[in-house]
Amino acid sequence: MAARLMHRWYWLCRVFSPLGIQTGQLMKATGSARPPFASMTTCNLSQAVDKLSMKELENKPLEKSTRWEDLIVASSSVEELLCSENLHNINGKQAALMITHLSHLVSKLKLDHEVIVKDKRFQQLLYHTYREASRIDQMLLINLLKSLYFLGVSQQQKELLSAEQEVRWRMKSLSYRRLASLATYMFTYFPKEKPNELLNELMVQLEMRWTEIEDANTIAMLMAKQEYFSPQLKERLEDKSLELAMHFTPEDIRRISVTLAQQNFRSLPLLRAISYHFVQKHVAVTPDILLDLAFAFGKLNFHQTQMFQKICSDLLPHIPDLPPKDVVRCIKSFSYLKWLNLPFFEASAEYFINNSKKFTKMELINLLVSFARLNFHPSNKDVFYSKSHHILDGHLGSLDPWVLVDLVWSLCVLQQAEAVHFQTVLLPKFFSNFFGNWTQHRKNYWLKLMHINTTAQLECAGYTGPFLPPEKLTLQELGVHKASTPLQTEVKEVLTRIAGEEANVRFNVDTPYGWKLDAEMVLDSENSPLPVADFDTLSLDHQSKAPESLQSGVRRLAFLLWEFPNFSSRSKDLLGRFVLAQRHIQSAGFLIVEVPYHEWFNLNTEWKKTQYLKDKMQKAVAKELAE
Repeated sequence: MAARLMHRWYWLCRVFSPLGIQTGQLMKATGSARPPFASMTTCNLSQAVDKLSMKELENKPLEKSTRWEDLIVASSSVEELLCSENLHNINGKQAALMITHLSHLVSKLKLDHEVIVKDKRFQQLLYHTYREASRIDQMLLINLLKSLYFLGVSQQQKELLSAEQEVRWRMKSLSYRRLASLATYMFTYFPKEKPNELLNELMVQLEMRWTEIEDANTIAMLMAKQEYFSPQLKERLEDKSLELAMHFTPEDIRRISVTLAQQNFRSLPLLRAISYHFVQKHVAVTPDILLDLAFAFGKLNFHQTQMFQKICSDLLPHIPDLPPKDVVRCIKSFSYLKWLNLPFFEASAEYFINNSKKFTKMELINLLVSFARLNFHPSNKDVFYSKSHHILDGHLGSLDPWVLVDLVWSLCVLQQAEAVHFQTVLLPKFFSNFFGNWTQHRKNYWLKLMHINTTAQLECAGYTGPFLPPEKLTLQELGVHKASTPLQTEVKEVLTRIAGEEANVRFNVDTPYGWKLDAEMVLDSENSPLPVADFDTLSLDHQSKAPESLQSGVRRLAFLLWEFPNFSSRSKDLLGRFVLAQRHIQSAGFLIVEVPYHEWFNLNTEWKKTQYLKDKMQKAVAKELAE
């Protein structure tokens, strides 16, 4: 029995495999009807032949297209494609090619699927594919099945069932990439709630044969649909990516990164690997790849200094040739990453000055918001802001309310807000839509309105209103409470000892300015702590620009603790939001005592921490006296 099976195997494989050819030659030389390696196990032989035949089929060069096929592909309309000349005496392969091109035309021309499916000529094509399904090439068979799904052919129609069955029979000989391509396409038409038998079998094959993945395209294809896969396959895709990462081209790295960003899949090991290998590749990279990488890393909030430096240095010479949307997109990505590269941002500002007429309002707004987030002021800021105001003037009322708040808040950070901006967003009919029904999004925008209101009252001389109502200038209703950080806990303990009594210091102080003070103290003329409650509470009305004046020689100190997220990446420069807080609190009459995390955590004893805070307080008082 085994000998008969081996003999049949020889006749099947001698056409497709070099192993079969060698077998035939050896049999002729020996005059034997039995292969000389018949003693080998059937399992080993089948595995060897499967690998050889699959490899040959995958690497087999495409046959040269015929003139008929060229005419089919060149058809630009359904009638031209389905003309009687094209339908005359065709075979199953040609019918499959016509159906595939027909689906492209339907998609391109946005035609009605039902009309096409009911057409008798289309049904004739289906019949040919059904009759000769076994003769259709593998790639064409996969494309045929995709086209039938796209055109909405009934799941019970025999032609579709025949094509699915043919795929099942050939499944083991199909490459992993083609299996993945078909499976990911079928996810669109068969969600988890509507399982499909063929799709289930494809999933099993993908799970079993994951080691056959050889390229980034397949990985990206599967990662884009990873919600359909088991946790085990997700982990194996990640492992396979790490294994192949050193061989990825810049295009592969772009494809993987963008897929991760679109799926919001923040795989730190994979991001570290692809960023490392990207930096190591000393090859010219096109601007579109650099822009997509900046977008992906910004979306995933992944910081890699060498990666960002390479993107900026490689992209800098191309800035003059980019369209405004790409320049803004890149700047926006870097602002989310809190990465301020001065040459790159200066070049972007100069690009706007030279091409301001090409910018849309939204592109300019995104540029200003990004600059404000990083507290970046162009060196040629007079010209830059002059052109910015020229574009925005007269268009504030047409902006989306949320976008308008972002814009005015950014102008406040950049110290470019004017009376017309305040009047637009501080009118009751405008701000009333933001107050109440609190979600985190609405809380953030109401805080921005409070910051705008504070800027109008403390920094805009001559502005007389309107303002936000005093009763709504509270942080308590917003529930702005966060868990204490180690820095806050340690500073609180030291300040309590310095103050001597609990009444001499307050922590987590809510202010009507839209900011929360980490701590507040009041010192007399001898720099001795006084009970905070004995002095006026914080107030900000429409007539005064600061709290009521304190007694002569008495000073109010505000302690601001700067954590790691408050700074730009790899720098000691505060982000725009916290520079604005600094300005507002100082304008309100406080002496500011700043405690950055990078200074505090270098102090390793309680005595050093106590002396550090005392020195900071004395320097704040001395600075105020000097001014």
